[in-house]
Amino acid sequence: MFDMLSETSIVAMVGLVGGIALGLAARLGRFCTLGALEDLYYGGSSIRLRMWGIAIGVSIITTYWLSSIGLIDLRATIYLSIAWNPLASILGGIVFGYGMALAGNCGFGALSRLGGGDIRAFLIVLVLGMSAYVTISGPLAYFRIWAFGVETPTLFPASIAVALSHYLGLSVYQVGIFIGIAILSASLGSAQILRQRAAVFWGATVGLAITSGWVGTQWVASKGFDALPVVTHTFSAPIGESLIYLMTASGNSVSFATGSVLGVLLGALAGSLIKGHFRWEACDDPRELGRQILGASLMGVGSVLALGCSVGQGLSALSVLAYSAPVTLTAIMIGAAIGLRQLIQGFRPIA
Repeated sequence: MFDMLSETSIVAMVGLVGGIALGLAARLGRFCTLGALEDLYYGGSSIRLRMWGIAIGVSIITTYWLSSIGLIDLRATIYLSIAWNPLASILGGIVFGYGMALAGNCGFGALSRLGGGDIRAFLIVLVLGMSAYVTISGPLAYFRIWAFGVETPTLFPASIAVALSHYLGLSVYQVGIFIGIAILSASLGSAQILRQRAAVFWGATVGLAITSGWVGTQWVASKGFDALPVVTHTFSAPIGESLIYLMTASGNSVSFATGSVLGVLLGALAGSLIKGHFRWEACDDPRELGRQILGASLMGVGSVLALGCSVGQGLSALSVLAYSAPVTLTAIMIGAAIGLRQLIQGFRPIA
């Protein structure tokens, strides 16, 4: 395969396939971060949140099982190979969650809506990608480095599974699989979700898409000659990277990130056409447009501080049981709750 395709092209194809699955899940299965939280906080339904739990459980089980047979090196994954900054996770998660509520979507959700013809989502995608790179290597990078330092490699990769394995006397892989089964069982522990077979299917599909990224990039990293990272899906910095590629393709190369972003767009387009939901939409309210621009900007900044978005930390980092994942995901939920309350109820005192 390496004789026919470059290593970067192969990982881009891996990202493309997984991204298509994610895009289909968003349009056909209504898999959405903010939608799940809105349903929980204001709709009285936990179905879509349980879909997230199914995706998390499946991704953990498959990631740790494949690690146990040597197909994934957990120590090489990005979330376990650098030191964790708890303050950055908390602050970045809250900022991202608040911005997500203002924008009406996370990066992944905006891509899926753009695939359905929503021009408002196109603006969110542009601003999110730009603000992420402004924080990574632009003017805000100086403040980020001053406040939180530079991400440094850790000599002792650790995760929740590693910590518990010492106390339980089990292997890291056994602990990881057990945690995944527990999360999956809890998510399926409702007659309502069991009746929603499509929700179970698409939740599991998302979990497998996350694992496919780890497996595919690990295979290329171990078989190839380029020093490519072991990564999987996330949708903030990769959107910015994809925008840069569009402007510099003749002197640049594709990557897992560009493949993943394109895959979500294609999957969402296919899903919207299958459902008959594709239609061009634009923003009619200038105030709404300003709110979405602000929200997208905050998401870009927050995701870089937290080293991941709702998918990057809420699914990908959780699949390897990184310490940062539950902390960041909780912070995102808190930020989103604050933003949703502001939009729906205003900041009146809680009775």
